[in-house]
Amino acid sequence: MPIESSHRPLTVAVVGATGLVGRTMIEILAERDFPVAELRPLASRGGGRTIAFAGREWPVAVTTPESFEGVDIAIFSAGGGTSRTFGPEAAARGAVVVDNSSQWRMEPGVPLVVAGVNDEDAAAHEGIIANPNCSTMQLMPLFKALRDSAGMKRVIVDTYQAVSGSGNKAVAELEGQVRAHAAGEELEVSVYPHQIAFNAIPHIDVFREDGYTKEEWKVTVETRKILHLPDLPVSCTAVRIPVITSHSEAVHVELEGSMTPHEARELFAQVPGVIVRDDPANDVYPLALEGAGVDDVFVGRIRADASLPPGKGLAFWVVSDNLRKGAATNAVEIAEVVVRNGWLAKASERAAGVA
Repeated sequence: MPIESSHRPLTVAVVGATGLVGRTMIEILAERDFPVAELRPLASRGGGRTIAFAGREWPVAVTTPESFEGVDIAIFSAGGGTSRTFGPEAAARGAVVVDNSSQWRMEPGVPLVVAGVNDEDAAAHEGIIANPNCSTMQLMPLFKALRDSAGMKRVIVDTYQAVSGSGNKAVAELEGQVRAHAAGEELEVSVYPHQIAFNAIPHIDVFREDGYTKEEWKVTVETRKILHLPDLPVSCTAVRIPVITSHSEAVHVELEGSMTPHEARELFAQVPGVIVRDDPANDVYPLALEGAGVDDVFVGRIRADASLPPGKGLAFWVVSDNLRKGAATNAVEIAEVVVRNGWLAKASERAAGVA
């Protein structure tokens, strides 16, 4: 829910403003009419570049600690190293940091928030709020509904992730490989360990000692933290596929209670921001192409999990734009939650009565 226009205008910094997600964040600030008095686009280099926003061009500046003087909201999407270095600097200068990297997500005391799922957790921030991984994000509205209505006993998720999750270079590599294939030329491989065009690579982020990748681990631990279910068994396999935008996920949930597929469709249809596309007989189900460019989470192929007793499990397919709802839109929505509820000050400052 966008902020009412009567709210005082704010100074907003976007770190990583020239990247895919950073640019999308700025677009969404404009789309949602976020009350921005001053935009500070920040990046690793300036070089005379500008960002168009609210009818004018804003110069891109190099990120320094001093960049955050007078900033109310600092939205980060420039990688864990940048967030680790400059997130505390921004918070120390009074900004509320909404960080899209994995740097702070599992840090004790740092809220990990999906807007509309656990807004209240943001109230406890001490200057930094973490934005979950994109593949975790699109699951949370559905999982919250299941948790609250039937309870969740076990989750298995297989993700099929778009190359835009790896940034501009990955998109260019996929497009270049397709063109090279069509021309009968040799394909160049640099971003991924294997050719991504016409392929599926079951390898996202680094492998851990337990055989899972870090991306798969993120889905597990972030789901538990967001839903306040620290012991929920979650297993994930993450696969990179030759799609530019939108992550798709095959999900199996074992329930504590009982729910039929019909009841699940009705439940999901009531969740804000979720659209049910579930008529397989007429070839209606969520598609990556449908998810691209919008903020909705699409769910379909809703059916009973045949490996479990009747009513005790569900299987379904989830699609969402990884750049928008999976990253940028949720970051802006977190900022809206903070502003709307008067949480710009740290929780400790509010408790002490500090303005």
